[in-house]
Amino acid sequence: MADFFILEFMSSVNKNLSHIEGGEIPSATGYKFGIVYSEWNNEITNALKEGALNTLLASGAKNENIIIKTVPGSFELTLGAQYLAENTDVDAVICLGCVIQGETRHFDFICDAVAKGITDLNIKYKLPFIFGVLTPNNQQQAIDRAGGKHGNKGDEAAVTAIKMLSLRDSFKK
Repeated sequence: MADFFILEFMSSVNKNLSHIEGGEIPSATGYKFGIVYSEWNNEITNALKEGALNTLLASGAKNENIIIKTVPGSFELTLGAQYLAENTDVDAVICLGCVIQGETRHFDFICDAVAKGITDLNIKYKLPFIFGVLTPNNQQQAIDRAGGKHGNKGDEAAVTAIKMLSLRDSFKK
């Protein structure tokens, strides 16, 4: 597995979870990215989107090569991501949302559906569709992972997109 880019996120109560191990981040120059993010829990999802956008730009992506769209909620991320794949020439789609655990099983149904939907898009389109959906137990955990003390999962999603494109391209050589 040494030839593959391995992205490992360290998990700890007092640690920035966005610490990235496994080598340097490849350049995003020349790639086109889609970011689709949920309007629900906007304080969180907007921070995730800003993290992803800033990471892509810092890694060499051009602003004009990043298409950003919103969907009403996390459940709609799958279809929004599919629309990006079908109607643009993006190389990867970053899907960002936040579903906070509540008192009912709604949380489980939404999280399962979104995870499966995004997985299916990867296979159907042979493009990286990145699962950047927070599934915290409460609002504070979401804040901590959207630019708070545990980093920004939007940053991690952008790095994952770049690394998956680099992996794909490594087979073309």
